[in-house]
Amino acid sequence: MPTRHDIRNVAIVAHVDHGKTTIVDAMLKQAGAFAAHQHLDDRMMDSNDLEREKGITILAKNTAVKYHPKDGGAPITINIIDTPGHADFGGEVERGLSMVDAVVLLVDASEGPLPQTRFVLRKALQQRLPVILCINKTDRPDSRIDEVVNETYDLFLDLDADEDQIEFPIVYACGRDGIASLTKPENGTVPADSENLEPFFSTILEHVPAPSYDEEAPLQAHVTNLDADNFLGRIALLRVEQGELRKGQTVAWIKRDGTISNVRITELMMTEALTRKPAEVAGPGDICAVAGIPDIMIGETLADPENPIALPLITVDQPAISMTIGTNTSPLVGRGGTGKGADAKSAVKQRKVTARQVKDRLDRELIGNVSLRVLDTERPDAWEVQGRGELALAILVEQMRREGFELTIGKPQVVTKEVDGKTHEPVERLTVDVPEEHMGAVTQLMGVRKGRMDNMSNHGSGWVRMEFVVPSRGLIGFRTEFLTNTRGTGIAHSIHEGHEPWFGTLTTRNNGSLVADRAGAVTAFAMTNLQERGVLFTDPGTEVYEGMIVGENSRSDDMDVNITKEKKLTNMRSASADSFEAIVPPRKLSLEQSLEFCRDDECVEVTPEAVRIRKVVLDQNARGRTASRAKNG
Repeated sequence: MPTRHDIRNVAIVAHVDHGKTTIVDAMLKQAGAFAAHQHLDDRMMDSNDLEREKGITILAKNTAVKYHPKDGGAPITINIIDTPGHADFGGEVERGLSMVDAVVLLVDASEGPLPQTRFVLRKALQQRLPVILCINKTDRPDSRIDEVVNETYDLFLDLDADEDQIEFPIVYACGRDGIASLTKPENGTVPADSENLEPFFSTILEHVPAPSYDEEAPLQAHVTNLDADNFLGRIALLRVEQGELRKGQTVAWIKRDGTISNVRITELMMTEALTRKPAEVAGPGDICAVAGIPDIMIGETLADPENPIALPLITVDQPAISMTIGTNTSPLVGRGGTGKGADAKSAVKQRKVTARQVKDRLDRELIGNVSLRVLDTERPDAWEVQGRGELALAILVEQMRREGFELTIGKPQVVTKEVDGKTHEPVERLTVDVPEEHMGAVTQLMGVRKGRMDNMSNHGSGWVRMEFVVPSRGLIGFRTEFLTNTRGTGIAHSIHEGHEPWFGTLTTRNNGSLVADRAGAVTAFAMTNLQERGVLFTDPGTEVYEGMIVGENSRSDDMDVNITKEKKLTNMRSASADSFEAIVPPRKLSLEQSLEFCRDDECVEVTPEAVRIRKVVLDQNARGRTASRAKNG
């Protein structure tokens, strides 16, 4: 079969924080993608605000560099897919792998292969893609290059790789400095026999297969991602498998349900560096973007109208975690951060508080996110949203709140399934790196969460690596407690491992809640009296309502408190007296921490300005009646 030698398609996959986006930055700079006077940010591929804030890649993105071989040959286009490293965004990784002919597996020279490394490598091996191993961050003082290479070989054997797949080339790199080499440097040093990424580029050209095609085959192009443009509308990113795609051409659009309709390609674009540029034709192996098809979806095929042949749909792993997302039902709906200030009517106009708006936004998210599911519930204003993990769902909620939505979010639950008449729940493989002195605390934490230890290794550097298999339920709320118990030094990563029989009841939060028993503004006087009861979450002056959770009780049961109580003034007492008593600063919970804190009878109210935790049933008397009925059976 003929091949196109002027193009290579490769995905860069790795565990979170192992340096994928940084090495792509260096590749873009060294391939001359930017003019000398251009100001460049770090992590250019992380263009999303949330990606920059959290320091992680959330969406798979493609870029292209023109590489000029040193022997003076014709320039070669290298299409690079930068994929997320977090297991919760695994759907993005699977889409990225469907566009390429090989993967670069990036592994940290100190941390070695971690759970997400296993996940992305398993997907690459299943698709029979060749692998290039890149040991990154060789300049870390605690790097252990030989051991990491051996651990990677072990991982390949664990995943039943065949002989061809195990014979992979190894590149040693320091992505931050933009240096790569084929000879192993000393631990803790930058490769000395190179000044740039030239060995990395030449390895890609040598080991990534050029796209092959059949000259007689009709057009086939696979939609792998979607984007939007204010002028062009929906843009489909696709890889041309066979034939040629031209601007203005009429093609057959084969939908997910098998129906076929003819559409015209109004705009065709190819990626150069970080921008899309108009093009006239895209050939086999090219990754391009087309406009003109408003309802196109991921996984569909554009084909020859005379001989339409569909490509297989993209499939992703099933969701493991679900949460209920609905409209905001609290007394402060549409009233801003403190509940005061702007006129209520004008504030509601600017906010998105209706069920129709929430449903439309969730439907829009489904278009580009293949790993999400949205199911109806008994209530018309709430929907069950299922995803890979807690973080993926929290990111969706954070994006919606920034767009002006007000929401009520239920406690995250696991998605169970029936196997032979028994309930099975998802389990995760958790890898923990901690200093030796915190080993006992972590083992105790996992014991409560019904995790079983599978493996433990000590590298002799004072740190221990432990692997646990633990139910996904046990990891909801785990990270905050884990960081507290390890004094912020521990590193924990988990990945979906399958389903096992139901583990039974898990009690992960021992403390109850402090619940406001009336509406009003929080006073410093009331906070001073209440802070010995537990940890408070609110500042003085914050507007609260009945049923809102204002703190964590030091005991196991819930306590209704009056946090709006004012100091009574008399002729003998002035307002300023005693007001300098020390108030312990309240604990501020992020969106993820609020979701972790929730119990089954609690939910989170999310607005653009505030995140509040509240009881599902706000009325104190109604909660009391429900509790007594449950007690008396």
